[in-house]
Amino acid sequence: MTTPAAAPVPYAEFDGHPATEDDLRTAAFFNYGHFTAMQVRQGRVRGLGLHMDRLDSANRALFELPLDGDSVRELIRHALRGAGVADGSVRVHGFLPPGATATTVMVTVRGPVTMSAEPRTMMSVPYARAVPHLKRPGEFGQTYYGNLASRAGFDDAVLTLPDGSVTEGAVTNIGFWDGESVVWPQAPALLGTTMALLEQEFPAAGVRSRRSPVTLDGLGAFSSAFVTNSQGIAPVRRIDGTEFVVDEELMGRLEAAYASAPWDSV
Repeated sequence: MTTPAAAPVPYAEFDGHPATEDDLRTAAFFNYGHFTAMQVRQGRVRGLGLHMDRLDSANRALFELPLDGDSVRELIRHALRGAGVADGSVRVHGFLPPGATATTVMVTVRGPVTMSAEPRTMMSVPYARAVPHLKRPGEFGQTYYGNLASRAGFDDAVLTLPDGSVTEGAVTNIGFWDGESVVWPQAPALLGTTMALLEQEFPAAGVRSRRSPVTLDGLGAFSSAFVTNSQGIAPVRRIDGTEFVVDEELMGRLEAAYASAPWDSV
């Protein structure tokens, strides 16, 4: 039996069919919507239920319409088959084009990505996302400040409020270690699926965590820091001029907790 060649990536489908020019105009000219991003391995995803809940909640918030998780899963499976892959970086977008009464679902498939374990540097920037609990396409501010950080020689940006409160990374959640527990910033931010999975798995792993305000002038209270998103976990070695210890034992415990989260079949 001949295995079909994988489709060129990125591959996109709209409501279960390969994207047409008209479909792509929807995404290009009407990007008021929401999405979730996941890593698929052998047709499985960590925290799949969290992704489905995110899509349904955002769809209700933006369009006052539910988004059925079983239907979305079938659309993901169909797009993976169309792309000819079982591993990939998958995004599911929800749009409601003008005049439409049902949500248009776009599924894109790219090659799989795993976050580099290299310790990263971050530059604080004076920016906070609007409606941060919703994951939305076309976030100009995050891209703009992320590029500024890169041009200044940093790996990423960390978003802050006018009072210096740390909220999140440009495309990550950020956590800190005070020697006894993981501290997540108590501030408006997107609850990422990897962060949520870690919080679920921490008790069994014997890791304590809490939410508490974190400010730029208070970073010295923490010995270590790390970032998370759907691509994985990585240590942070510096934010602006504040240096952090890259704690291999801590990172091992975080990775072990994350690895204990089950993979769900799409």
